[in-house]
Amino acid sequence: MDRSRKYVHNAYMDKELRKLHQAVLDLTGLINQPRRDDVILKEANVSLDRALFPLLVRIERRGPIGIVELAGDVGRDYTTVSRQVSKLEKLGLVERNTSQQDARVSNVAVTKRGLKITDSIDAARERLMNKIFQDWSSKDKKDLVRLLSMFVADITGAKASSGTSE
Repeated sequence: MDRSRKYVHNAYMDKELRKLHQAVLDLTGLINQPRRDDVILKEANVSLDRALFPLLVRIERRGPIGIVELAGDVGRDYTTVSRQVSKLEKLGLVERNTSQQDARVSNVAVTKRGLKITDSIDAARERLMNKIFQDWSSKDKKDLVRLLSMFVADITGAKASSGTSE
């Protein structure tokens, strides 16, 4: 490779798109920091293995959900997620059922006990987020939700569910 051309691609990227990409990288980096999960679990007064926490929340939000789909959503190997879901089952936080569409597929859903934990996590997350957004206007918060929802919908090819008709 010609070293003089090594970084040429940067010259062609729109400055705002580059800033957006950096912001997305920064955000995902923050979200993926294990200590962030520890803070939420502590605030929620929930004792749960940090590896199980994002799975439980994702199952509550998207369930019933297949193990393969869940693994893809969290970026982990299917066998790892299956073992972790088994741990959540043993704790009584989720249950597996056979898919009505395909008997070969196992779907997982949150139990009432799991829902109590995710409710505690949601309340803790709200308290923590309110501190972050304390100086934001209501309009700015709504705009952030609308624009992030639209961004994700466009990336995934889904129709935006943000209530906009732009």
